[in-house]
Amino acid sequence: MCGRYASSRDPADLVVEFEIEAGNVRESVQELPDNYNVAPTDQVIAVVERTNREVPDETVRKLTTVKWGLVPSWAKDTSIGNRLINARMETVAEKPAFKKAFATRRCILPADGYYEWYKSEQKVNGKPVKQPYFIRPADGGVLAMAGLYEIWRDKTVEDPDSDEAWLWTCTVLTTTATDDLGRIHDRMPLLVERERYDAWLDPLSSDPDDLLDLLVPAAPGRLEAYAVSKAVSSVKNNGPHLIEPLPPDGADPVDKPEEPEETTLF
Repeated sequence: MCGRYASSRDPADLVVEFEIEAGNVRESVQELPDNYNVAPTDQVIAVVERTNREVPDETVRKLTTVKWGLVPSWAKDTSIGNRLINARMETVAEKPAFKKAFATRRCILPADGYYEWYKSEQKVNGKPVKQPYFIRPADGGVLAMAGLYEIWRDKTVEDPDSDEAWLWTCTVLTTTATDDLGRIHDRMPLLVERERYDAWLDPLSSDPDDLLDLLVPAAPGRLEAYAVSKAVSSVKNNGPHLIEPLPPDGADPVDKPEEPEETTLF
């Protein structure tokens, strides 16, 4: 699964990477702070492509923000989103919660990289210690995660033209991890390669087989993984220090015992 990731790219860089016109960047994108510990229910940046209302055969690509945790349009309330943070590639075209979005509402979720937890041989109170790893493109580029988005109507808001009447949500597509990453976790997010951005985002394309052919696990060596501090395990922690690799000796700052407060004897 993919349950945490880092997102700190400058929107200006994303506009270039995904070929988005400056006027198609929502204000909420500029207002979203860097987040090195993105968790479900957080607002995240998404690249979407929508049909032009005035010219149905044309599409418009936008950079926007959505809430992580998909809420299908038919859902009675938003609570289902807490369980739909990932969609498995193997079943996404058939599952009722994802089928419609997979056909017409696909997106790309840009990230610096994502976190996974490895169950180490070390144990505490009889339970394996989980060591977090940060996994990112080896070339330092954008991690373009394949996603789906939905638009849910909040019927408690009477005015349908109000932004508050519509909740935009998303999910991350996952697949079996490649051999070099499978040692850490058996699932990983699906990536969209640059030459496939257009085909994946195109809302006018809906053939399931064609769409699934666009998605492939990262090629061997495309991603690199390294151990990071267990501080990322708490959503309360944030900042660039979370993606810094542990030193060669593996010492983790959060494992160090607190130094006793200095006292003065009179």
